[in-house]
Amino acid sequence: MAGNAWIVGTAPTGGWTGQARAIAGWTSGGWRFVAPREGMTVWSIADGQPMRFGGGAWTVGVLAGTRVSIGGVDVVGARRAAIPDPTGGTVVDSQARAAIGAILGTLRGHGLIGG
Repeated sequence: MAGNAWIVGTAPTGGWTGQARAIAGWTSGGWRFVAPREGMTVWSIADGQPMRFGGGAWTVGVLAGTRVSIGGVDVVGARRAAIPDPTGGTVVDSQARAAIGAILGTLRGHGLIGG
């Protein structure tokens, strides 16, 4: 259908040969191809996510930025340095250490602090 577009794969065949990674649009005059440019972003209806072209490839659903702001308040910033697990001390509270360890593990798992 005229007006529809697709991202061409890395090894196209047939009428798409030679158009790897391009955007293929169907028009009343046939296929039209647009070469992607570094940083180009399109919306993938099939994935329900943005696709971004960088380093010669398309990636799906990866967002890059310097901060996340909600209502004008920064809620996630740059990754912070690693925080060591609790060790030592004269009184060892195993439940508190387990809770702190779980918090640190979650922060590391989300990439918010170094590992």
